[in-house]
Amino acid sequence: MTLLEKFQNNRNALGWAFMLPAVVLLALFLTYPLGLGTWLGFTDAKVGRAGEFVGLENFSFLLGDSVTRLALFNTLFYTVVASVLKFGLGLWLALLLNRNLPFKSFFRAVVLLPWIVPTALSAIAFWWIYDSQFSVVSWVLVRLGWINSYIDFLGDPWNARISTIVANVWRGVPFVAISLLAGLQTISPSYYEASALDGATPWQQFRHVTLPLLSPIIAVVMTFSVLFTFTDFQLIYVLTRGGPLNATHLMATLAFQRAVPGGALGEGAALATLMVPFLLAAIMFSYFGLQRRAWQQGGDR
Repeated sequence: MTLLEKFQNNRNALGWAFMLPAVVLLALFLTYPLGLGTWLGFTDAKVGRAGEFVGLENFSFLLGDSVTRLALFNTLFYTVVASVLKFGLGLWLALLLNRNLPFKSFFRAVVLLPWIVPTALSAIAFWWIYDSQFSVVSWVLVRLGWINSYIDFLGDPWNARISTIVANVWRGVPFVAISLLAGLQTISPSYYEASALDGATPWQQFRHVTLPLLSPIIAVVMTFSVLFTFTDFQLIYVLTRGGPLNATHLMATLAFQRAVPGGALGEGAALATLMVPFLLAAIMFSYFGLQRRAWQQGGDR
């Protein structure tokens, strides 16, 4: 038997051979950039200059920087409010699409459209909707007599925060809805039939049947939703570029602004590194959700 035949008959060797391209790609395009970015956070690197090791100097500066603290507040506010709204609307939409409705397949396809549209394109559309002079929303409200002048959606700090959250929710609800819908369809109808025979109301069925069986899917879906929202960049950068007065700057957009246009690579990398603990916390949340799923299925863990 030749060496090639031995290799072909060795399952472990074949497995490693098939995994090797993925490992190489992950190392080149994920591990190396992550490691380099973390290292740059501990240096005073600038655009065009390598920089020297400065320890925790960048981090201590950022913790005392008012713009960084504002960006952290914006990021947490943006993530929490948008994630809660996406979950509520997505769950409601999933329950609605799970019913026997006419043209159900058509509506499921339509629901996916906001998720399919490129982020930059949808951001430009929302920029037109929120325009202080040509806003279609303000035009309709003025015509109805509900307001006297056009709303400055992106010029006022709190209006801008709320406007960006609305745009993010519009884009993110389809992902949550379709994912939860897939989970709903795995629940056996026999559970609902048995609970109905016991006299359970629709609310009791939802609370004691749907939610417990859907909770593992909710944990995973909301983990990804939080990760996508916390690391959002394109929508904010195209829509507001962090303005007005840094009111919509997120950690990701501020890190980019400090590192690339501002030239302070070390400072921007340190900002990006500060996002890692939150992302790890979200991953742990998903892990415990999966643990609960194993318990529900009768597993040891």
